Amino acid sequence: MTTEIHGVQVFELAAKGKKLRTARDATDVMGEALSQGARWIVIPVERLDEDFFRLKTGVAGEIVSKLVVYRVGVAFVGDISRYVEASDSFRAFVREANRGKDFWFLADAEELRQRLARVEATRPIDQEQR
Repeated sequence: MTTEIHGVQVFELAAKGKKLRTARDATDVMGEALSQGARWIVIPVERLDEDFFRLKTGVAGEIVSKLVVYRVGVAFVGDISRYVEASDSFRAFVREANRGKDFWFLADAEELRQRLARVEATRPIDQEQR
């Protein structure tokens, strides 16, 4: 489903469905989002395979790199506290992601709205937007 938040087209993946585990899964989601004109993709954490949260598997890196290469932002939304508490490396990964502008780990939709408002407020105006 695609919605608009602060003038940004956002593709929201349903909470129920096939788990994302591979770069191919990420490419499929990206294709659907781009076909709907999305600039951001929201992925509920329930849709992520358990291996995503174990960085040594490489699943998180594979999925994230496949998604952000298309210059579309990605927000993983939901409760990841048990994974953050269980792994120093995952906690550091989340902290670094949330400092950037490409992909975030957020608690809920309200946090997404707040983040998008801040990002859009600092985005330079394109020539086409003038």
